Amino acid sequence: MTFPVFYEQAVMAEIVPTPKGPEGTYREDWLTSPDRFPISLSMPLDRPDLPPERLAPWLANLLPEGEPLRAMTRVLGVAQEDVLGLIERTGGDLAGALRIGGPRDADGATYRVIDTPADLERILDALPSKPFLVGDDGVTMSLAGAQEKLPVALIEGRIAIPLNGAPSTHILKPDNARLVGSVVNEAFCMILARRCRLDVAPVTSGLAGQRSYLLVARYDREGDAPGPVRRRHQEDFCQALGRPPAAKYEHNQTGVRGPSLAEMFAVVREHMTALDITRLLDAVIFNIAIGNVDSHAKNYSILLTPDGSRLAPLYDLMSGLAWANITQNHAQSVGGQRRGRHIYGRHWRRMAGSSGLAGPATVRRVRDLTTRILAEIPAALEETQALPTGGEMLPVFVAEITERVRLVQAHAAVDGLDVEDGAEDAVVDDRPRDGAYGR
Repeated sequence: MTFPVFYEQAVMAEIVPTPKGPEGTYREDWLTSPDRFPISLSMPLDRPDLPPERLAPWLANLLPEGEPLRAMTRVLGVAQEDVLGLIERTGGDLAGALRIGGPRDADGATYRVIDTPADLERILDALPSKPFLVGDDGVTMSLAGAQEKLPVALIEGRIAIPLNGAPSTHILKPDNARLVGSVVNEAFCMILARRCRLDVAPVTSGLAGQRSYLLVARYDREGDAPGPVRRRHQEDFCQALGRPPAAKYEHNQTGVRGPSLAEMFAVVREHMTALDITRLLDAVIFNIAIGNVDSHAKNYSILLTPDGSRLAPLYDLMSGLAWANITQNHAQSVGGQRRGRHIYGRHWRRMAGSSGLAGPATVRRVRDLTTRILAEIPAALEETQALPTGGEMLPVFVAEITERVRLVQAHAAVDGLDVEDGAEDAVVDDRPRDGAYGR
């Protein structure tokens, strides 16, 4: 059986299952099209073959992880290992712009408006057992990650469910009982990043009965529903580097080392511009400064177009400092150190050296960005308080973030010889990474 890969109505590649995994080839007419772009930076157009070792992890990164994936397979009756089968059943609306298995039926695409907050609350309550509303008539959509979330469209201020391959325009992320205040935490961090002039996906929040939720505008969509909405192609850094989703953390127990910051900077340097290098550096500094320990390789993405590639806006920014059940090890090492409170000037310089950056300039960038963050915290707090969700945990998050930003700034100015490099990396941290924290 052959699975065509569609961009809009054009077939760009064909995939076939083999004993070694899915493999494929780019179509010749796609390779000569003026609209051509690669499926992934790991599968460039000058190499027409799509080998299993690249294609299989790229496809797996389109699907959810953990319990959402298990629940999806139970509803559909499809094995977790049958990646192509799962994508064929749920791929009407995926991350990026591609459709695998067949073209989308533009004539049948429509939206089902959620009538009342009570209706939305019931949908959110059902997500653990029915991720992405899998099994509902006309619903064929999926997103990566272990977090409960729902692709939706915003139509004249009302939330709607895409049907029959209609494009979603937003991602709805409900509150999490295990991470009290998660919605207001992420809202504050995203607003703070925007105020610090980082490129960030727009967010707002809302209430559905007793549930709160964050609503994130999709950067891989252009236009407003129900009018023409165009998909933009994108991939995360696990896909760009050919790593499976389980290896999204640099340090993991899968047997496959996850992407390091040096590897991520190498991708940007090869395929993007100097501006994108600076944007990635600012994102890394910001995540360390706010204590976003879950800023793994799937929480950084790339937009791919016929004109080239660029770093996608930031998303999934959240501070893990105030929750006791979240590890304090960051997803990637900075110069050999994963604990944010023990990252000093020498770690930033070492990271810069391995990533092709200037050490002194990187340390200055840490100083300048942390100064900007501290200056913007009061206004970001005021802006977040004005959202419908409010949140009694907000002052706690702000206090923890403020303290960490000041510490990161102070430590960047010194070498911190009192803490041995990597000492805490060798200590087993038995606090789990909550699967609902981040993508």
